[in-house]
Amino acid sequence: MMRRFTTLAAALLVVGLTQITPLAQAQAPLRSPDVIYVPTPQTVVDAMLKMANVTKNDVVYDLGCGDGRIVITAAKQFGARGVGIDIDPQRIKESNANAVTAGVTDKVKFSNSDIFAESTNLSEATVVTLYLLPSLNVKLIPKLKRELKPGTRIVSNSFDMGEWEAEKTMEVDGRMIYFWTIPKS
Repeated sequence: MMRRFTTLAAALLVVGLTQITPLAQAQAPLRSPDVIYVPTPQTVVDAMLKMANVTKNDVVYDLGCGDGRIVITAAKQFGARGVGIDIDPQRIKESNANAVTAGVTDKVKFSNSDIFAESTNLSEATVVTLYLLPSLNVKLIPKLKRELKPGTRIVSNSFDMGEWEAEKTMEVDGRMIYFWTIPKS
């Protein structure tokens, strides 16, 4: 009788947890996002990844990943691994759903994190993509230079990094794309 009760209690606990989980996932952003979500057109995504010369050996980090399209494309078209980081849990939910649809959940992961937080570590990246405002790009420079290895490529949609001059630029469908490499110390 006791064993039956324990099994029933465990089953009720599991059922109870599954009922609670959706509520726990409906969390608010960690703080107010710095930018509104504007999806990067696929032609620009493709050009950014080509400009960064992404290969299957790369780990692409997208800071402010939105719906995950950049890391998903990197995985699907180039075989790269990818990490998308966004402060808005709704964007992470969308990114995960899009990764399932694209069949790349084995290559990508998404993190509901603040890109400016010390706890958000970028050191595994070999390519970093951005679609942030110029002031945010400039604010990120110290973190990028501190955490990324020399040779890591950075590509930004539409916005530069102030006085850190881009090594390459390209116009795609009326948008500028900027490219930098983390220098050797």
